[in-house]
Amino acid sequence: MRRPLGAAALTSLVAALSLGFSATAAQAATLTWTVAPGGAITGTAGTTTLKDNTAGLTVTCTSSGMTGSLKSGSGLKGAGIGSVTSISFNNCSVDGVTLSVSTGTVAFPLNLKSYKSGVSSGKIAHIHFAVTSSVCSFVVDGTSATADNGAVRVKYGNKAHTLKVLPSGSTLHIYDVSGCFSLISNDDAASVSGAFVVSPAQKITAS
Repeated sequence: MRRPLGAAALTSLVAALSLGFSATAAQAATLTWTVAPGGAITGTAGTTTLKDNTAGLTVTCTSSGMTGSLKSGSGLKGAGIGSVTSISFNNCSVDGVTLSVSTGTVAFPLNLKSYKSGVSSGKIAHIHFAVTSSVCSFVVDGTSATADNGAVRVKYGNKAHTLKVLPSGSTLHIYDVSGCFSLISNDDAASVSGAFVVSPAQKITAS
């Protein structure tokens, strides 16, 4: 039979957990980053998906591309270390219906927060884009249709020089739904998934 955790032990446990969380937050805040060569970049991806997580509906694009830039040098902050300036989604469809995905002119900041064994992790923020077809249209954003504050988690690996957009941890939602056969709804949670090979290859480290 297990004994209940005493008040003193419970207090010690909470204190230890608090110290652990504080240390992690402090490490993220004090990391300095090095990027080489930096500058203008492009990224190309194969199959890329946009999923309505609530409805379970997935838009599949056969390929996608991006352009952007990275700061160069050492002693850099992770916040705003890079920016995505354009994204294209190609040959997108769902259940045989062709869709167009448009971002317009963008400036999505790349914010890096952690680093381990050649892999940098962070988020791309300020995301907003529109999806249209002959029978369906909606926008994807964060807290509202015009907030421009959607975000996705990303990881960049030096070995494969690939920026992966991860489906987990997304703050994206769907708004301004028109048509779509009532298959999706306003405020549905959404996510994007894709792996962009970055050129020229970048080496990003932190300490």
